[in-house]
Amino acid sequence: MPKFRAFLLIAAVLAVAAAAWLLWPQKQAAHTVVLPIAERPVGGDFTLQTADGPVSLRDLRGKVVLLYFGYANCPDVCPASMAMNAQALTALTPEERAKTRLLFISVDPERDTPASLKAYASYFHPEMIAATGSLEQVAAVARAYGVGYAKRPPQTDGSYAVDHSAQTYVIAPDGRLAAMVDFGSAPEKVVDAVRKFLP
Repeated sequence: MPKFRAFLLIAAVLAVAAAAWLLWPQKQAAHTVVLPIAERPVGGDFTLQTADGPVSLRDLRGKVVLLYFGYANCPDVCPASMAMNAQALTALTPEERAKTRLLFISVDPERDTPASLKAYASYFHPEMIAATGSLEQVAAVARAYGVGYAKRPPQTDGSYAVDHSAQTYVIAPDGRLAAMVDFGSAPEKVVDAVRKFLP
């Protein structure tokens, strides 16, 4: 009988472990957007939250919008991309800059609040807008723009990274997704893309 009880205990432990393993991907799914390789981004309007209130892409009609998806705790790709886009914005003339907006969307809404994002964005350029939303809202916008991202398992201290796409999306003044600038491009390439679509 003791052996039988031990067997039942082991079986119960294994069943709990198996259930936990099966449920883990479901818990992560809300923070993961995986896209088919052939899927083309379509873009489109959206509304998210900033520290100064909601921002809608529709509110930015008439301007060229440089759109980038990342997160404030990103150690390398995001700072490099934000610095590149900020340099491009600075390289524009004052008249061109008045018709251009740089919009950063966080794919880590669990940690990035509108207030912390505003501080993060202002480090790169005072005119940069930073927004986020619920996990579902951010995922919907990411899918529309062909952005894939995935939250990695947390470290022992609770910190984690988020793998994500790193292109800059160029939105024309009429609101359509007009072009994409690859990660690692020179600021001049962004400037050329902006000037191509300026009204």
